[in-house]
Amino acid sequence: MDVIEIDNLSFAYDKDIILENINLTVEPLDFLAIIGPNGGGKSTLLKLILGQLTPKSGTIKVFGDSPKNQLSNIGYVPQNTNVNTDFPIKVIEVVLMGHIGEKRPLFGYGKDEIACAKGALAQVGMEEYANVRIGDLSGGQRQRVMIARALCAHPKILILDEPTSSIDTKGQKEIYSLLKKLNEQITVIVVSHDISVILEYANKAAYVNRHLAFHDISDKSAVFHTHGEDEHFCEVELLQLLGAESCNTCAQETNAVWREKK
Repeated sequence: MDVIEIDNLSFAYDKDIILENINLTVEPLDFLAIIGPNGGGKSTLLKLILGQLTPKSGTIKVFGDSPKNQLSNIGYVPQNTNVNTDFPIKVIEVVLMGHIGEKRPLFGYGKDEIACAKGALAQVGMEEYANVRIGDLSGGQRQRVMIARALCAHPKILILDEPTSSIDTKGQKEIYSLLKKLNEQITVIVVSHDISVILEYANKAAYVNRHLAFHDISDKSAVFHTHGEDEHFCEVELLQLLGAESCNTCAQETNAVWREKK
């Protein structure tokens, strides 16, 4: 069964059309990168997948069912994680919030839930920081903790909105390498502006700007060329493949390569 099926979906706020005729299929263990300009509808698409919004027309199914009925199978890491770094809360306590829907208000968390939280921290390489204050961590470390919190419910899909927006390049690659490792067991969907980094890890890409353009990038060597000292994949090439408007970065080199291909 497909993980997510979106068929001719459109969405509007009043008369302002945000998404139009969206079609997308996400298969088990896909690593889908969603890219596009600010205001193009990326976050709206995530909210539809999460069941927070209802389509104006068309359908969206998660594991063949309504998104609202499949929330227990979705782990979500929002762009704004709402963690006050000045608040004296420990890492393990933040991760335990992933069990908030199951928490017994009068008796706190059980041994199984605490063990699960520690296991989630181990998955993201943060087990030794369990009793450290969240405010004492680096940005990359805090993001790992947020991923651990999302993993607490043992989701089948992990969705992240701009997970590396405030992290340096080294930290970005560490986060994406972690996500790639997690992707061996669960489906990963990431909204990101870090195109040149994420293309090394994603196997599918969707460009969203009111409409959606999709491309399978599983075979990087067949789809892209590499260039530069770090041999990174050219993001402009992806944008051209998707039919999106490209920026000027690498434009001359990319155009030359495309001319040679023709």
